[in-house]
Amino acid sequence: MSPGELSAWLRLTLTPGVGNDAARRLLAAFGLPEAVFEQSDAALRQVVTAAQAQALHTEPDGLDRLHGATLAWLTGGDGEHGRRQVVTLGDCAYPVSLLAMEDPPLLLYLQGQTQALAGVANPAAGPHNILGWPERALAIVGSRNPTPQGAENARQFARNFSAAGMTVVSGLALGVDGAAHEGALSAWPEEGQPSGRICTVAVVGTGIDRVYPARHHALAQRVARQGLIVSEYPVGTPPLPPNFPKRNRLIAGLSQGTLVVEAALQSGSLITARLASEQGKEVFAIPGSIHNPQSRGCHALIRQGAKLVENAQDVLEELRWPAPAVAINREADHADSSGAATSLRAEDEILRAMGSDPVGLDALQARTGLPTPQLQARLLELELAGHVARLPGGLLQRMALG
Repeated sequence: MSPGELSAWLRLTLTPGVGNDAARRLLAAFGLPEAVFEQSDAALRQVVTAAQAQALHTEPDGLDRLHGATLAWLTGGDGEHGRRQVVTLGDCAYPVSLLAMEDPPLLLYLQGQTQALAGVANPAAGPHNILGWPERALAIVGSRNPTPQGAENARQFARNFSAAGMTVVSGLALGVDGAAHEGALSAWPEEGQPSGRICTVAVVGTGIDRVYPARHHALAQRVARQGLIVSEYPVGTPPLPPNFPKRNRLIAGLSQGTLVVEAALQSGSLITARLASEQGKEVFAIPGSIHNPQSRGCHALIRQGAKLVENAQDVLEELRWPAPAVAINREADHADSSGAATSLRAEDEILRAMGSDPVGLDALQARTGLPTPQLQARLLELELAGHVARLPGGLLQRMALG
């Protein structure tokens, strides 16, 4: 895309009062943005309102500044953290799945393995459509404040999906999102990842030159090296609250299904699940404890028809995707890779007494009958081994390790 073409697209997105719907009508009527701005007022009024037509004849404030910042971003990368690209609604590299949405963005800002979108003919890269966007992509979303088990579930499910050749899509947020990206990345060491493989996609709610939250800066760099970061927001856009629910439609749109790991009843993850359902995509949910508020959103989804899943194979079978070349653990994705667990018996008295729900120290002592010093010492051993996690409020939870 030439600088002039980029400027015209940015002008269209910045024009006050002209949203995506009006912009798409203008593009359908007149072609590229340059042609839109060449039209007479009368011609424009055949497509948009008089106020919108008038606005289109005035260069919006900040256009030159945004154009310069976008060019600087495009040319400022050294390639170490992925290539940079702006894809327009009319570009052949625009994802077809987003075109079917009610409100596809006019521009997508991409950073990462953009060369894979050219349709690399590499069997090891996994199934890709004619444009190179992964055909087997699954969104994993959930709470920003998951339980330790919820975060571990997200990480292990994502790792198994990625190892099976699927692309994991999420939002780079704290909690489940970050764990999902980490899990997908862990399945493929950088030096061993097949060429053209996009193991994970992070759809962000800021300008692509921003990382939010800041603590995910290193994670974002890893995603860019092994996957793709996607934003519909102009360069420099700060983290504005309304933008995050809006970007959820892209998470759902780029995926063939959505898995909700943990979510409260008012969670934004339920927005993603609803959007996926409205787009005709499958929705999956992992059940949890009836005492855990973070499980109530998943339980509500299951009551509404979402598929209950216990392991990654459940999702593959429901989507009727081919069996992976890499074996998937069917035991609720809880294969122990730490080695430390082998020294702990499955019938451990304390773990058995804890059950699957969070429990307080007093209740656990009543169940085991152990003296407080002995119980606390054993709990510390289990915590260091990763078998027990401490929750807010002094509660303890047994961990199913992956």
